[in-house]
Amino acid sequence: MVAGPRTERSLWPWAGSGFGPLPALLVVMTVVTGIVDAVSYLALGHVFVANMTGNVVFLGFALAGAGGLSVPASLVALGAFLCGAAAGGRIGARFGDRRSAHLRAANSVTATLLVAAAVLAAILGQPLSSWQRYALVAAIALAMGVQNAMARSLAVPDLTTTVLTLTLTGVAADSTAGTGSGGHIGRRLTAVCAMFGGALIGALLVIYVDIALPLAIAAALLVTTRLVAQLRRP
Repeated sequence: MVAGPRTERSLWPWAGSGFGPLPALLVVMTVVTGIVDAVSYLALGHVFVANMTGNVVFLGFALAGAGGLSVPASLVALGAFLCGAAAGGRIGARFGDRRSAHLRAANSVTATLLVAAAVLAAILGQPLSSWQRYALVAAIALAMGVQNAMARSLAVPDLTTTVLTLTLTGVAADSTAGTGSGGHIGRRLTAVCAMFGGALIGALLVIYVDIALPLAIAAALLVTTRLVAQLRRP
């Protein structure tokens, strides 16, 4: 028996959306975000490389004198992320509506940066000096800036790959306690679970193994999405 549209949507919330394999690829990138933010926060000086809202708040805390936070680390992450987002914007402008080419070009950049970060982490080992931590933060935040700009331009519903505040707001606002419409809760919960899963995996590997392995896994996931995008042509 052939599954109908409603059955397909129950299995995959973006089925029939017209975006092809893009949602699945962006879900994988959301997992990557959770992994790299776990690495950066737990091992690189209590800083985020993808969640810039957190860094803005951390910067305020650090300037106020809160312990365990670093003004330079927050500034490095913010600056690198913005540079990456600017580069991602240029990539988007170059490829326009060619979604497949856009994703492949941006993903090539992000994958290369994460491969470099993983190799650097493996070579440096532990403990890291301040400048070594900043170098890793800069490389990963640059990659996440490119990725976030790409996701923003592709505009797949409920998949920003790095930000969940509005996604969680939508889950609650559209629930029976809110409007009761339940609008696209499957999409939103998929994004939340992807981020959570990535953060959990990243944290476990940082705590019990080292920082090079989660970065290598994140890089491998991005390389895989690049290959799938080449084969499937979103």
